[in-house]
Amino acid sequence: MELKDVLQKRRSIRKFKDDPVPEEYVSELLHAAMSGPSACNRTPWDFYVITNEEALAKLRKAARYSKMEAKLAIVVCGNLSKALPSQLAPFWIQDCSAATENLLLRATDLGLGAVWCGIHPMKRAEKNVSEILGLSEKQVPLNIIYLGFPAEEPEARDQFNEENVHFIR
Repeated sequence: MELKDVLQKRRSIRKFKDDPVPEEYVSELLHAAMSGPSACNRTPWDFYVITNEEALAKLRKAARYSKMEAKLAIVVCGNLSKALPSQLAPFWIQDCSAATENLLLRATDLGLGAVWCGIHPMKRAEKNVSEILGLSEKQVPLNIIYLGFPAEEPEARDQFNEENVHFIR
């Protein structure tokens, strides 16, 4: 698929078929995620791949908008032990967000559906996900991405809005 098509076809998918996602697809997704840019190449991310139904059920209850019934979830976490020092540490959020977008685009390219469910900065959701996954104090869950073969197909769209563009010449 052409990149332009992937960008416009990528939509939040909240309904999935029962088919499991092949392991080679998971590998492709993780390679795409880790190809993302990172401030000073610190790569302050950890990825938790969840296929265990009990863990998935707990994740669905961990945050208000994370109720998707999918056979696969990937939790993207910022690893503060790898982040930039002191006041630059919050760049982990941008790094992990770029990784997430790469993962979402690759999912679309592979014919998968995905939805990004935000966790950080909601403290209760962070605590819940951290407990479920046994995260250290240095790991902050940024999001849960639910993935699978889509049971819905929203129309591709271009959200370009000229009013949001400002030129300084």
